[in-house]
Amino acid sequence: MPYVNIKITDEQVTSEQKQKLIAGVTELLQTVLNKNPNTTVVVIDEVSTDNWGIGGEQVTVRRKRGQ
Repeated sequence: MPYVNIKITDEQVTSEQKQKLIAGVTELLQTVLNKNPNTTVVVIDEVSTDNWGIGGEQVTVRRKRGQ
């Protein structure tokens, strides 16, 4: 039973986009590793940009600077 955890920043990702991620990852595991899609688990965690850091600073700060 594959378990995939996708972590993204919580910036207006739609339900439709999440569904495409879930379907795409499930299909990829089936195609590449011959995994059963009925037992493949995909979890999407949305993380606040205040709680996500790159290069020692919050993504919120980087985005304000245009990075």
